[in-house]
Amino acid sequence: MLPLPDVAVRLDQPITHVHQALRDHQLLAVRRAGVLLVPAEFITDTGDIVKGLSGTITVLNDSGFSPGEVLSWLFTPDESLPGRPIDALRGDRGREVKRRAQALAF
Repeated sequence: MLPLPDVAVRLDQPITHVHQALRDHQLLAVRRAGVLLVPAEFITDTGDIVKGLSGTITVLNDSGFSPGEVLSWLFTPDESLPGRPIDALRGDRGREVKRRAQALAF
């Protein structure tokens, strides 16, 4: 988990960009001990937000998931993927992850 200033450094963007990414649901953060934290897995090794993450967050939000439930879903292993949805997104299998997220809405 990374505090927002560290996210800004990893993205090579000002902290205001990170706040905007949170508002736009491109990223998701949780508050622990008063500090907003973003999972490090949301940022690629090249300093970008993982492709397909924002669309997945949006689909799950629209399905009524709370931010904590979205994080739980992204980091819970799914035997049919196989692995965790976040790992599938990082591995360029975003279409399958999004399809599964859309199925949760029904």
